[in-house]
Amino acid sequence: MKLIELNTNVDARGSLTSIEEKLDVPFDIKRCYIVHHVSAERGGHAHPDTQQIVIATSGAARLNLHDGLESISHRLDSPATGLIINPMTWIEMTDFTSDAVLVVLASTHYVHEKTIRDWDQFLKLKKSQ
Repeated sequence: MKLIELNTNVDARGSLTSIEEKLDVPFDIKRCYIVHHVSAERGGHAHPDTQQIVIATSGAARLNLHDGLESISHRLDSPATGLIINPMTWIEMTDFTSDAVLVVLASTHYVHEKTIRDWDQFLKLKKSQ
């Protein structure tokens, strides 16, 4: 889990933030998805082999992450900052502002059956690593 600053150019016209595979993103991008119009907490799961970068392109949200040993909480509120999430990290997304839009870049295609949705199973798998 690591915050990264994205390349942002600011001038009189506004700001432009770029995200480049292998420069800003340390993995091949297989999937991009957008979380928006959120009315409840999201997440509550872990991905066994997916690395992700989460960016708040509008508004803000809190990401609570747990690696099996430590919990870390980050408030994302800038399109110029991304949060890298490693595989086998439990993710909970909370405290969305009404205008929150998150863009997520992922290293794998989504496979529903691979997603770990049970906390106890997650901890058991982490201990066996």
